[in-house]
Amino acid sequence: MLCLAAASLLCVSACLLALPPRTSGLLRVDVDVLVLLPRNNTYIFSASRIAPALEYARRRLSAGPYAGVNFTLRYENSNCGMEALFALVDSARGERPDLVMGPVCEYAAAPVVRVASHWDIPVVSAGALASGFSHKQPEYALLTRIAPSYLKMGETFAAMFRHFGWQDAHLIYHDDKEERNCYFTTEGVHLLLDGDYETTAFALDPKEPLAHLDELFKIMLNHQVVIMCLHADAVREVMLMAHRRGLTNSNRLFFNIELFNSSSYGDGSWRKGEKHDYEAKAAYAFLNTVTLMRSTKPEFEEFSVEMRKSQRKKGVDVCEGCNDVNVFMEGFHDALLLYAIALEEAMKSGYTKKNGTEISHRMWNRTFEGIAGQVSMDANGDRNGDFSVMSMTNHETGTYETVMNYYGTNESIQILPGFNSERFFLRDAPRPSTPEPPKESSGGLGLSAATGIIVGGLLGTALLLAFYFFRKNYRITIERRTRREPCDGKHRQLREDSIRSNFSAA
Repeated sequence: MLCLAAASLLCVSACLLALPPRTSGLLRVDVDVLVLLPRNNTYIFSASRIAPALEYARRRLSAGPYAGVNFTLRYENSNCGMEALFALVDSARGERPDLVMGPVCEYAAAPVVRVASHWDIPVVSAGALASGFSHKQPEYALLTRIAPSYLKMGETFAAMFRHFGWQDAHLIYHDDKEERNCYFTTEGVHLLLDGDYETTAFALDPKEPLAHLDELFKIMLNHQVVIMCLHADAVREVMLMAHRRGLTNSNRLFFNIELFNSSSYGDGSWRKGEKHDYEAKAAYAFLNTVTLMRSTKPEFEEFSVEMRKSQRKKGVDVCEGCNDVNVFMEGFHDALLLYAIALEEAMKSGYTKKNGTEISHRMWNRTFEGIAGQVSMDANGDRNGDFSVMSMTNHETGTYETVMNYYGTNESIQILPGFNSERFFLRDAPRPSTPEPPKESSGGLGLSAATGIIVGGLLGTALLLAFYFFRKNYRITIERRTRREPCDGKHRQLREDSIRSNFSAA
């Protein structure tokens, strides 16, 4: 009997040793991840640049409380086009992937997210930042955006307009009619300002020179705030031309949007080593740059070092003007962590890795600690954005520093020590007049006073009506193409829409 009991104990012990270990209440699970990124290294979010960030995240997860989740990463070339959709469809010939990461480019992401949402596959991307993707139902139902969208960036401008009392904006942007990054960037600003403020817009062809654009500066004369999304050389040329025309003064503010060229944030971009540098530096003294807020977290510094080492080992060329570490690397790292958190919660509640809707919704409306700091996701599955405003604070050296921060989670503005109020409060902005107090001796209204009130009321009504029709007819929406644009390609549907169109039309 004793021998039998001993044998049974040995059998039970052997069975227990054969069971996979439990980690954080989660049995081992294999997750098939399809990563859709371009192979072309001219993109700062190419597969060669993002892969080290994903591998870094996978190593961290395997050594921590999510060791039971085994991620298999399969990289396919999105080529920022329809190849991304074909890769998703081809991958589904066997078993469909459990998770799709990417694409980044809008025109590649749109069909992929539609099909993946139909198949109940979560899509997490540090791209697809166009405003149209904010409308999740029904086409983009399972899209989670781990980088702040252009609409979130637009909140920064809306907050500044409210805080400083600006009244109108002139938007200038490059439109290459292909990936249209600046078009979608400017769209986010337009959507947040239009309706509350007068907004006009001017589209530039990046292949054409700027010297003949007198119309641009004529429009600029009538606006308080000029907001640009242009290539660095074009920003410099516009600022030089504006400065020569006397448009850089206390009656006008200039902003440049620079989200992804993270090495400079506008610092020193006026310098080209040629005869106009001194003049350009003077012009850039009136330019402010809106960019993503950067982290100084120690963990992020360690991450940055690892990313640089990985890129050197792979021989990846750093694109001109780009930093070795950018928001896309940070974003895709955090995307894998966010998915692991949501997957564990879903499985604890009895769901499987194939319940994409449940997993996606558990990634939304939550806050967690990412590689660069706290990451806050809103209830719509979009990351709240923190942005910085940089200005030239040393006019001798022409160097910039951060003067203001915007925090998207609580929609607040933080003024920093380098802030100069004269650069943001317009001196000659119209202010409401203060009526004179009535004279004490006036016991009632005389005939002339009554007549003045009647005439004033009629004039006021006429002015209000004139302003209404002027506003209605004068508002300009952003042009989708130049007159020379051929009537073909993927922009045919977009061409007829205003900038407020839903991207799903594309």
